[in-house]
Amino acid sequence: MEATQQPAQETGLHFLDYWRVIRTRKEIILAVTLLVVLAGTIYTYTLPRIYRAQARIAVRDDSLDVDVFERQFTGGYNPFFLRTQYEIIQSRPILARVVEELNLTQRWARKAGDEVVPLTRDEAIAILSRSIRVDQYRDTTLIAINVFRQDPQEAADIANKVAEAYREQRLSLKRRELRQGLEAMQAELEKQRDRVKAAEQDLERLRKELGVALISRGMRADKIRLQQLEADRIAARVDMLSRKARLEQLEGLEGQELIDAAAYIVNDPEIAALRRQMMDTDVSLRLQLETLGENHPDVRRMRAGREELAKKMENALRGLRRGLRAEYEVSLARYTALESELKAAREADIAAEADKFLPFDRAERDVLLNRQILEALEARVTQESIKMGVPRTQVEITDPAEPPPRNAPVSPNFMLNIILSFVIGLVAGVGLAYFIEYLDTSVKTVDDVERFLGLPVIGVIPQKVRPLIEEGPDSPYAEAYRVLRTNMIFANKGATGGAFAVASGGAGEGKSTTLFNLAYVCATIGDKVLIVDSDLRRPVQHTILGMQNRFGLTNVLMRDVPIEETIKPVANVPNLHFLPSGKLPRSSVGVLNPQRVRELIKNLKTRYDFIFFDSPPLVGVSDASILASEVDGVLFVVQYRKYPRLISSRAKRMIENVGGKIVGVVLNNINIMRDDYYYYYHSYYSSAYYRPEENKSLPAGRETTTAG
Repeated sequence: MEATQQPAQETGLHFLDYWRVIRTRKEIILAVTLLVVLAGTIYTYTLPRIYRAQARIAVRDDSLDVDVFERQFTGGYNPFFLRTQYEIIQSRPILARVVEELNLTQRWARKAGDEVVPLTRDEAIAILSRSIRVDQYRDTTLIAINVFRQDPQEAADIANKVAEAYREQRLSLKRRELRQGLEAMQAELEKQRDRVKAAEQDLERLRKELGVALISRGMRADKIRLQQLEADRIAARVDMLSRKARLEQLEGLEGQELIDAAAYIVNDPEIAALRRQMMDTDVSLRLQLETLGENHPDVRRMRAGREELAKKMENALRGLRRGLRAEYEVSLARYTALESELKAAREADIAAEADKFLPFDRAERDVLLNRQILEALEARVTQESIKMGVPRTQVEITDPAEPPPRNAPVSPNFMLNIILSFVIGLVAGVGLAYFIEYLDTSVKTVDDVERFLGLPVIGVIPQKVRPLIEEGPDSPYAEAYRVLRTNMIFANKGATGGAFAVASGGAGEGKSTTLFNLAYVCATIGDKVLIVDSDLRRPVQHTILGMQNRFGLTNVLMRDVPIEETIKPVANVPNLHFLPSGKLPRSSVGVLNPQRVRELIKNLKTRYDFIFFDSPPLVGVSDASILASEVDGVLFVVQYRKYPRLISSRAKRMIENVGGKIVGVVLNNINIMRDDYYYYYHSYYSSAYYRPEENKSLPAGRETTTAG
């Protein structure tokens, strides 16, 4: 702890500052939390018991239970379809049907005096709508219908009835749609039959008028002839082109390539045989040349045979080419003849088409089209009639609802409500604690003193400190006053001794006890100390010392009694003397005259090392200002969390305005065990630290003691 003023510290809040608020206001937080938990518990027990019954249904697209005509392919998971059914289940028509079938208007009738008044249909539907919650199982076609009622059996009945009403509504709606569609198709089928009959009559009339010959129904003789000619022409063209391709391939080859290709292109056995003989001869000739010379008779004979085979092959290939060309020319002539005949037949057919066949063809196409439509309608009507009789399951109740047990309500959730009450109460308590802390503008920390008053803190005094004359110099709190004395000397630039006033902004901040204990510590150290009780209106020091207050400071200042007769030594405390305040006269104006006070202080400073004046509160009493202007320094006592900072600031300005010197601030009445911000001060002041010789006699585990 330092006597000189420290530089301004940063004003940002640390986590420990928030924790300090919680520890300081823990009673408020606990009280609010317990109150909210108690209120939440009582409210929970007063709520009606609500039970949930659940019916699960499987919802499918429209499909038959049995594949009648073709296999039915059902789509996969369709969230839009399920979402639509999810809303239909909760729709007004379904709920109205449930209300009617379960007679809910009577079951939910309300009492009006001695009479029972049934609900209206709209009121019952509104209540039922609030009691139903429909849930959809993700990635499935299952839908859960949940009903919440105070009666478990009623909840199960409603859940099952909603599922049944929805199933019947889906089935009846589909049947109605099928019936209406079937009736419309049957009416259209009769109209189509009349159209077919009229078209057939018109076609027969045109056939007789135009003289169209038909081989069979829908087949004309001239059309069949054209089709046959077209088929013959196409076959002739294909034959001509294939012969032309083979001829061109053979004509483009020479030598050995021609010999090799001819055997495969024409498949002539004579050429194939000659080719094999030539190959065998070539092989034999090569074998003989390996052992015989060129002029050997066998070699020359074999060469002559090879040349003869080559001539035969050449003649055969020449004949093959002539034959292929002749076949190609015959095929080309046949194709040309068929082309000319088909062209003439087409021209004759076109000439007769506009006048004779075009009206007939148009009428024939009209008949065919109407017959196709009629056949399609007849097949569809028959198919839908059969489907209408086949069962279909669009909605399946997989899990019917059962009445839940009486001991398992879903609301209220006792444990959840109590936990929520605890959380809400804790949050509200912490919030209220921070709000009160925000409204509390009193001095709480050393930083507050240095920040708002601009003064150094030279002493921190714990809570519940009594006068040291009762506990002796070995009291665990005595060290706080020794530190205060040391810091006071340093703050006074090292000068030992002088006259000091101990003052505070308001009453009850502990200045009298602080003054006495400081004087007591100074006396035990060896200083000659005088305590002057200058609080003339509310003197306290004589009660601490147990002395009389008949004569004292007032008598000295009024020159009624010599100062030597009023100063009394304190029993059992060497070096400590006391000047009581004396009785305050009726007319107290001018008692603390600055000139007389100055003379008194000058006189006392020649006799004592320290003179401590117990000053009245600065705010509201002028005596304190007079003392502050005449003494060497003022010890400004500020009580922890008592008065707003404004009072302390005003008291500081009053001292400064009269020219007084503030040595430092003594922060008094700190609850060290409650506010861990000051815990390290307590560790320094504990008897275990400053009296280690006593710890040797303490049992194990009690080496460190904490003063309360």
